[in-house]
This record gives sequence, C-alpha cells and structure tokens, in this order.
Amino acid sequence: MFHVICYMIRILFFNYEYPPLGGGAGNATAYIFKEFAKIPDLEVDLITSSINSEYHLEKIGSNITIHRLPIGKDKNNLHFQSQKDLLIYSWKAYHFSLKLARQNKYDLTHAFFSIPCGYLAQRLRKRFEIPYIVSLRGADVPGYSERFSLVYKLFTPLIKTIWKDASRIVSNSEGLKKLAEKTEKVKSISVVYNGIDTQEFYPLKNNIRNENIFKIICVSRITPRKGIRYLIEAVKILREKYPQIRLEIIGEGNEKEELIKLSAQYNLSEQVAFLGLISHNQLPRYYQNAHVFILPSLNEGMSNTMLEAIASGLPIIATDTGGTKELVSDAENGFIIKMKDPDDLVKKLEIMINNQKLRETMSIKSRQLSENFSWQKVTQKYYKIYNDVIADF
Repeated sequence: MFHVICYMIRILFFNYEYPPLGGGAGNATAYIFKEFAKIPDLEVDLITSSINSEYHLEKIGSNITIHRLPIGKDKNNLHFQSQKDLLIYSWKAYHFSLKLARQNKYDLTHAFFSIPCGYLAQRLRKRFEIPYIVSLRGADVPGYSERFSLVYKLFTPLIKTIWKDASRIVSNSEGLKKLAEKTEKVKSISVVYNGIDTQEFYPLKNNIRNENIFKIICVSRITPRKGIRYLIEAVKILREKYPQIRLEIIGEGNEKEELIKLSAQYNLSEQVAFLGLISHNQLPRYYQNAHVFILPSLNEGMSNTMLEAIASGLPIIATDTGGTKELVSDAENGFIIKMKDPDDLVKKLEIMINNQKLRETMSIKSRQLSENFSWQKVTQKYYKIYNDVIADF
C-alpha cells in the first residue's frame, strides 16, 4: 500500500536505456514504472533514447510519459551504448529537459547512472533549483569495470561533485555501495535492491526437464566484464567426462564474436549455443528448461537475470561480486565461486551434475528467496525517498 498524499509529485526521470534498449537498468525502469502507474498522486516524465531516427511519445497509464529521443541508434546493437550514443543522448536530453522544466514544475529529478544522467540532473538543479537523486547501477561507479579504466580517471572528479550535490544516492546492492564509498564518502547511500516479477518468472510445476542432458543457462550482456570465457573453458574441461553438458548463452555484446571463435577453437559446437537476444516474454521457458544458472562476472551490481533465475527456481553459481551475497547463500541455493577460475567452476558444476537431490533443494530455496524481492517493495522504497527528499529540500 502507498501512503496517499494530498498533493501531486512530479518527477523528471533520466535513463538513456529503456526496453528494448539496454539491459538490466532499462528493464528495472520499466518494472518500476509499471508500479508507479498505480500511484494516482505521482506524475513521471522519462527522457530516454529512441531505437530509430524518430522521436516517440509513449504512455503508461495516465501518469507516466516516456519521451524517446533519436540518438542515431544502431538497431542491430541495442544492448551496447557507445560513447557516441551517450554524448548524443546527453546533448539532446539536456536541451529537451530544459523545455520540459519550463513547462512543468518538477519536484525532483531521478537519474539512473551517475554519468551521463546524474550530470544532467545536476545541471537542472543549478538552473531550476530542483533536487535530484542518483541511482547507481554499476558501470557508473569508478572501479566497477576494467573497460572504463581511462574513463574513470577522466570523470571521477565530476562524479564526486554529482554525488555531493545529490539529495540522495541509491545503490542497488551492498557491494556496489561499498565500491562507491571507496571513491567518495558521501552523506548517505541508501540501498534499494532490484526486484523481480515472481508471476512472470516461476519454476515448472512438476519440475520436468530433459534429464538426458544437463543444461546450463547464462543470460547476460556478452562483454569481458561478465567472465563468460571462463564458463566456456569450464565446459571444455567437463565435456569428455560429461558429454550431456550443454550451455545456452542468451544475449549480445562486443565480445560475442570472439567467444564464438573460442568455442569453435575448443570444438564445442554441440555443447555451447549462442542464442542471441530472446524477447523478454520468452525468457521464462529458457530458465524453466535449465538445470543451473551461472554468472561468472568480474563485477556486478544487482543482477536482474540472477533475480529472474532464482524466481525460476534455479540453483545459482556466481562470483562474489556486487549483489551476489544478497541472492546466493553458499551451499544453500547455489555456490559462490572464485573469479577468473574455471577450475573452481568445474568443481562446483560437478557437484551439481552428480546430485539431483541437492539441485532440487537449492531450487526450492531460490524460489523462496525470490519472494522477498517484489517490484512493489522497490517502488514503495523509491516513493518514500521521493517524499523524504522533497520534504527536506
């Protein structure tokens, strides 16, 4: 239940990702808006990116408006945002936000990602005296991704000022909060976990799977940070002893072609399948048909796909990063493994392959855990933060 207030709250929301663009942050925004649409005293304008050369206006209910700005996006690469994409979004989103801010009296701006969205919110605060909050998502926190090492050196001073000027910083996991605190000891970093729709993602009723094969699923952007090459190396090691092993990799990314070549080099054409992008409404059946979900990431916030997997009743094997410990209790609903260590992954996978009863127990515990992560709870926490920030400003 949301506390009903006697005045309308108007929020300007920045996120350059929104489905079908992007990954976890875009999906999280969509789920939050689905819940926001149920709050009569809340109006939200989202400024995001278009997937083509045209501006699009969309509505969710009567109170959520989505403005999609054309940024020259390549429709064949929806999951990866280049620096050029972000620069064009920043320029267009800022000027579009000026127009909206003149037309509407916003109580708050909410930025997903410190850069570029937090910077846009900071600019509006200075120009219109609108308080803002920043939701940390992962790569926007210095030290999160090796890919952005040079970018972090350049932008860390700016990120620090964005965090200092914000009325509230919100992390999606305790691990990401601790990483952020290494950069800047800001006033307070709240933690609001990602949620999961347990009615959309759920286990098969009779848990019927094809037991002639052992199916591993990895749903992820295919980038070096996700550590998928170590999973492929583990499959190579296990193939001879366990010829029934299969790995399905769902997603796109800039490392995909390299990993396809690696799989071919290891002669894993029968064991490893790159399925590309799968529409969100088709994902549940892929989880349901798998035996285990694996994410050997080198860094993570709160993984949306891991949440989908636990809601689907899958045992989890994942590295100790970001929100893993909030979602995986070692030897309870899965195993926590060492980073960049295919041998440790092999060891844990062998336990899974050889112990069906353990998998079934872990499956039950995963599903039970997922029921603590509803999007309604996420939205309630954000709605309270909005009210607190507006009252204190």
